[in-house]
Amino acid sequence: MVKRRAALLGAGALLVGLPAVPAVTAAAGTTSGSCTDADAAIYRPPATASAAPGDVIACRRVDSLPMIGTGTPVDAWKVQYGSTDGHGGRNTVAGTVIVPKEAWQGTGERPLVAFVPGTLGIGPQCAFSKQLAGQYQDAYEGPNIAALLKAGFAVAATDGAGYLDGQVHPYVSGADAGHAVLDMVRAAAGLPGSGLGSDAQVGIWGYSEGGSGSLWAAQLAKSYAPEVNVVGVASGGVPGDLKQVGNSLNGGAFAGFLVDAVIGLSVTHPDMPFDGLLNDTGRKAVKDAESLCAVGTVARFAGAHVENYTKDRLTLDQLYALRGPDGTTWGQIADGNKLGVGVGSSGSGARYEIGFPVLQYRGIFDEVIPAETGQGTRRAYCDAGIATQWKSYAGDHLLGDPQSIGDSVDWLTDRFADKPMRGNC
Repeated sequence: MVKRRAALLGAGALLVGLPAVPAVTAAAGTTSGSCTDADAAIYRPPATASAAPGDVIACRRVDSLPMIGTGTPVDAWKVQYGSTDGHGGRNTVAGTVIVPKEAWQGTGERPLVAFVPGTLGIGPQCAFSKQLAGQYQDAYEGPNIAALLKAGFAVAATDGAGYLDGQVHPYVSGADAGHAVLDMVRAAAGLPGSGLGSDAQVGIWGYSEGGSGSLWAAQLAKSYAPEVNVVGVASGGVPGDLKQVGNSLNGGAFAGFLVDAVIGLSVTHPDMPFDGLLNDTGRKAVKDAESLCAVGTVARFAGAHVENYTKDRLTLDQLYALRGPDGTTWGQIADGNKLGVGVGSSGSGARYEIGFPVLQYRGIFDEVIPAETGQGTRRAYCDAGIATQWKSYAGDHLLGDPQSIGDSVDWLTDRFADKPMRGNC
């Protein structure tokens, strides 16, 4: 079995076969509190990922955010910050902090929403912070952020792990995603000039991949970042069960998401069988997936079957059965990223205690995430006694995101106002 990666992404290593990237030697622009680092420094991984989770490593002001328009005057920064990978090792992530210029009109400190973007692609060229700042590929959630800013909320939008130079995004890795979200909140509070407080109320919001990342942040919040004052999480189009979603995607119009998922898990588990399984078509597929963003990925892999990418034409079930050196199977790794397992209400003693309300939603015609997957995650949360509200929209996967904007912002507004939420389990 051939290792796909020479070392874990979280250890700060560069990908095999990609050119070396100069290391960040100092966060020069942050030492004086001026955030004057070069743009390149935001995306250059340190030689060793040693920053504490949430520590700001580099930052720079952003003059223009074309994706969100000009409706609300804002101050904005790109940030590189310390985080933790899915194996507990330190890594480094980038993101964007945006704060309305107008003074907060509500009570207490200005609330902060940790925004988790949906699927963008797995290469560093697809980073959400780059797209927000005008390096447009095919990001689509500018209106979501604009609505939050119009409501007066600050926004901390993580790119997610694996978007620095020479890296590959660990797509569908729950712990990587959840840690990146929570550490983005910590970084926003520590950002020079942001005016954000560490005690501010925090809401978390995401759809599709962002829906998964936001729920993972909810599940990890108490154990990983107990000081973060999370008051509610809104999560839509959630791919809560990777096996169910993978079986549905294989051979379909959105098979590219499955290709990205397989590559993403190979990044986080470099000792598992991967490279040695691929045929020439499979190796070309990996190269293409890492060079494309969301729309290009969907177009390139429409109708693709994973069986065509391995020498032995392995089915998904056969791939799930393959074991790594320690006996772990790919199926166990996929199951380890299933949402709703081990959750419980505050004080329950569950592995993942959630002591704040959760909103889950989906489009009833969603052709990407099977209905049983969304309903399964909902049932798991309800059965665990977590305050859960469910909402459906008359749209498909793509439309479910914009259709939810008004309701999601209103729901978060109510959480910041400490209004009671009536669940509908």
